[in-house]
Amino acid sequence: MIAMSSSHLTHIAEPPGVAPAANYTHVVTGSGRLVQVSGQVALDERGEVVGAGDPLAQARQVFANLDRCLAAAGARFADVVKLTIFVTDIAHLPAVREARGGYVDPARLPASSAVQVVALFRPELLMEIEALAVVAD
Repeated sequence: MIAMSSSHLTHIAEPPGVAPAANYTHVVTGSGRLVQVSGQVALDERGEVVGAGDPLAQARQVFANLDRCLAAAGARFADVVKLTIFVTDIAHLPAVREARGGYVDPARLPASSAVQVVALFRPELLMEIEALAVVAD
C-alpha cells in the first residue's frame, strides 16, 4: 500500500488487492471542515459560455470556477479529496486532465469519478465538475 500524507490528508494510491490508478488516487482521507462545491461548468462571471465546442477552453474555465468557489470557502485544490467529472464525450478527458494539471499536484491526485452523460443543462456545455474538499481546522 502506497500512502502519502500532508498535514490533514492521506492519499492511498494502491490499496492492497486493487489495481493501481493512473490518473487519480483510490482513497483520500482526512480530518477537518467539509467543503462541497456544486458542479461547475464553462460559464464566465456574466453567465456566458466560454469555449463553445472547445473541450480544453471549457475545462480551463471549469477549473478556474472551481478554484474561485474553493477560495470562497477558505479551501484550495490541495484540500480537494474527490472530483466528480461529467462529460458529454469521454474523449474530453484528456482536456480535463490537462486543465486539472494547472491546479492539482500530480503526486497528490484526488479520488475521482468520470461519467459520460447524454447532455448537460445547455447543449453547448461539454462538461461539469464538482469537488469535495476537507479543510484543516
